[in-house]
Amino acid sequence: MASPCLSFFFISLLLTTIAEASHCSIKGLPLVRNITELPQNDYGRGGLSHITVAGSVIHGMREVEVWLQTFAPGSGTPIHRHSCEEVFVVLKGSGTLYLASSSHEKYPGQPQEFKIYANSTFHVPVNDAHQVQNTNEHEDLQMLVILSRPPVKVFIYEDWFMPHIAAKLKFPYYWDEQCLQTPPKDEL
Repeated sequence: MASPCLSFFFISLLLTTIAEASHCSIKGLPLVRNITELPQNDYGRGGLSHITVAGSVIHGMREVEVWLQTFAPGSGTPIHRHSCEEVFVVLKGSGTLYLASSSHEKYPGQPQEFKIYANSTFHVPVNDAHQVQNTNEHEDLQMLVILSRPPVKVFIYEDWFMPHIAAKLKFPYYWDEQCLQTPPKDEL
C-alpha cells in the first residue's frame, strides 16, 4: 500500500498537469473524462448550454465532432446550413426540427416541420437549411450532436426567404474561435 505522502504527490502531479493543459489542448488531459467536468458555455445565446465532447479544434478530431447541447424552453439554433452531415440523438425533452431541402432555389423556402422527442434521432443532409427549437414550455431539450468534416463553416439566415448568397458566414464558429489556428480543408 502506497504511503499517504506518495499518493498525495501523484494526485497533486495529475491535477497540476490537468490544470496546465490549455483550453485548446488535450495535452495532460485523461483519455476518459467526465462530461459534467468539461467546459460548457452559452456563447452569448441565452438558453443554450454547449459542451464539445470531442472536437476537431480542441481534441484534434479530423473526421467527426460530438457536442452535447441543451436548450431551455423557447430557445434553439439559428436558421443555418453547413457542408457537413449532422446526426442528432434526442436525450430528453421535445421540440421541433425545421428543415428546408437543399435545391436549386435561391433561398431555403418554407421548411417542413418534424416533431422530435426523447429517444428519437434524425439527420440533416449536407447544405440543407435547418433549425432546431425547444417548443416544449416545461422541459429542457437535450441532444447529442455528431458532425462530419469539422470544423464547419456555418451560413446563418435571418429568415427562410433570405437568399443563399446573402446568408452570413460564421467561421470559425463560436466554440472554435479561441482555438482554431489552422485553416480547415476545402469545403464542398
